Amino acid sequence: QVHLVESGGDSVQAGGSLRLSCVASGLTSSHNWVAWFRQAPGEEREGVAYLGLRGIGTTSYHKSVKGRFTISQDNAKNTIYLQMNSLKPEDTAMYYCAAEHLGGGSLYTPSLYKYWGQGTQVTVSS
Repeated sequence: QVHLVESGGDSVQAGGSLRLSCVASGLTSSHNWVAWFRQAPGEEREGVAYLGLRGIGTTSYHKSVKGRFTISQDNAKNTIYLQMNSLKPEDTAMYYCAAEHLGGGSLYTPSLYKYWGQGTQVTVSS
């Protein structure tokens, strides 16, 4: 069983930075992927960043955040991070940590992730 708890969300001005944290109890290298998703009011949940937990730690990013966001892992702290730089108002959303892709579909499909955190709110003002 994996338990995910996010933190670090805040209200910032455009151009600012935030680092989100996801403490992942029970997560091991036997699991496959962790990811950050976000959901704005009235919008579908969309994948932002993905990190492979096996091998070399492959990463993948949504085109809208590539070059601005970085996903990383601190194994000693059982924590997954999302460093967000050059924030834009369109980055405003609830951000969720997810783990363990169930297979059978795209890495970017939220319904294929087994474990979810409760979310942390990011608000970017212009």
